[in-house]
Amino acid sequence: MLDRAFAESRIAELRRLIEKHRRLYYEENAPEISDHEYDLLEKELRELESLYPELKRGPSPTDVVGGGISKGFAPVAHPVPLLSLENAFEENELREWVSRVAKFTGAEQFSMVGELKFDGLSVALFYERGKLVKAATRGDGLVGEDVTANVMRIKDVPKEISKGSSDLVIRGEIYMPLKEFREFNEQREEAGLEVFANPRNAASGSLRQLDPKVTASRPLSLFCYQVMKCSDELPGSHWERLQAMDEWGLPVDGLNKLLATPEELTDFCRKMVGRRKDLPYDADGVVAKVDSISLQEKAGSTAKAPRWAVAFKFPPEQARTKVNEIVVQVGRTGALTPVANLEPVHIGGVTVSRVSLHNEEELKRKDVRPGDTVLIERAGGVIPYLVRVFAEERIPGNREFRFPESCPVCGSGVHKPEGEVILRCSNRNCKAQLKESIRHFASRDAMDITGLGKVLIEKLVENGLLGSIGDIYSLNQEKLEPLGRMGVKSAANLVAEIDKSRARGYEKLLYALGIRMVGEETARDLVSQFPSIEALSTADEKELTEVDGVGPKVAAEIIEFFKTPDNLKLIDALKKAGLKMHGDKKEAGPLSGLVFVLTGTLQGFTRTEAKEKLLAFGAKVGSTVTADTDFVIAGEESGSKLKKAEKLGKRILSEEEFRRVLGGEISALNETESRKHGI
Repeated sequence: MLDRAFAESRIAELRRLIEKHRRLYYEENAPEISDHEYDLLEKELRELESLYPELKRGPSPTDVVGGGISKGFAPVAHPVPLLSLENAFEENELREWVSRVAKFTGAEQFSMVGELKFDGLSVALFYERGKLVKAATRGDGLVGEDVTANVMRIKDVPKEISKGSSDLVIRGEIYMPLKEFREFNEQREEAGLEVFANPRNAASGSLRQLDPKVTASRPLSLFCYQVMKCSDELPGSHWERLQAMDEWGLPVDGLNKLLATPEELTDFCRKMVGRRKDLPYDADGVVAKVDSISLQEKAGSTAKAPRWAVAFKFPPEQARTKVNEIVVQVGRTGALTPVANLEPVHIGGVTVSRVSLHNEEELKRKDVRPGDTVLIERAGGVIPYLVRVFAEERIPGNREFRFPESCPVCGSGVHKPEGEVILRCSNRNCKAQLKESIRHFASRDAMDITGLGKVLIEKLVENGLLGSIGDIYSLNQEKLEPLGRMGVKSAANLVAEIDKSRARGYEKLLYALGIRMVGEETARDLVSQFPSIEALSTADEKELTEVDGVGPKVAAEIIEFFKTPDNLKLIDALKKAGLKMHGDKKEAGPLSGLVFVLTGTLQGFTRTEAKEKLLAFGAKVGSTVTADTDFVIAGEESGSKLKKAEKLGKRILSEEEFRRVLGGEISALNETESRKHGI
């Protein structure tokens, strides 16, 4: 057993550390350690308090739900406490939890429900007679923050549900899907704003905004997972309540599963660990819950957590490695971004050798230096992120990295625009900016010029063949063939791909131009409002901000882009090259007037490809199933959207039927009837 004096000192230190990291995580959205490291601190404190109960003086962090109330929001008392969860890190700890539940309830066998543990922000939603009237964060579990105005602006949150005869309190999670998180961070980086470390911080920071318009502009989603209170009688099992919430029109995750035995529970957890990297959202574990509500009541709760539920935490996707060097890259908007080149390390099936340090302020805050040992995590299982520096292991004399005072590529001066955290090269003709601009222009989601990749762009710029984006369309075989490793066939193929790109749509061109803060969706929305580039170039702020998703900052960037002489010269050059500068005056497409929703995984298309094909046929593509939805295209492992479509009697297309429609067999839609699909 540990020395008592040491245990007392360590308990005090752990309490201090836990309180500090809770504040950083819940209130400031600026965690300094990973979730796994934090969980281990709590686990160590719990074990020490168990060994020395007499040292547990006063309230302990192990008894209190994390989170506080920000001064900017009114307090909301929860009618039922929103508790936290105890953690299990190993399968044997899951089995121990099952044994404890059996002991508390007297039930030798009981079914359970397995749910993904979403990494977002827990909220309580209050519905009165089917209408959303209030929303609050978890806070300390007893009192949360009133975020009603913000939640009302989130598109995925139902403002009205079909359970109109009851007063309800629903618990759910506000989260940011991974694809949207990456795009959101890219836009922030372009705008010179701080980026978020992970989707959880992005969701929390977006929901707890004092201006609801900011929340409305963020790509937030919702999953619901518990009925906290209901004025009517409810089913006696948690599984049936999940189904009921889905029927009422609340979004429920389709991967939830009813489990009959402890073996099924461990199998489900193993399966979800394997599927973690393929999930469209960030999840850090599986929550196991006793299905029977009467058994839940028998098991009861501690001050902090229910005994009838446990969180099985996924193994951390982290690794220690060494920073070999720090380099500063220059992006297409002139942004200077520090990047740490690492000793290659294997994390979650991927070799990571570089990680962005985002900006000068972030680099200084973390005090990253060449030669440091660092902890790397793949945020959301995808994006490498530097969690911490092991400063205590730093080699004496290892000096602080000095950020360059001029552009590392062209040597021009750098400046930091007001209100931004990113330094930018002031030279619009900087080769680094040009190369990145061309890469963006030729990328798959933009003009999609196959073969015009990073290495070739480097050669073309350095050899003077590309001095601007417009020069792409003056390339020919005679110019390309002399380049090393190009060859006659490769040159001919590239020229053909460049020629094909002239036919890309106006919305593709608008995105390809690289206007700061204008992503794919915004480009599409702008095209629907401004049918030609001439109309867009003369639009004022009032006209621009009438477009969904365009705020004052985005409008200012668009106006500035069209005021810049170099950009006007580029547009003129592209116009002469035959690129589309206006939307096609489409005849009504074969799917015009129809609304489609995609769900599940399609084998022959990415979600983006399927959406683009539907749009090309004149259809509208919705993100959620509503009364206006006409068809749902259901791929493999479809979830709550498919269930909702079935309940609303919507017509469901298989991938094979979708292919028939794309092949011109529009009559396949008439053959499709409202029917049930197995999941």
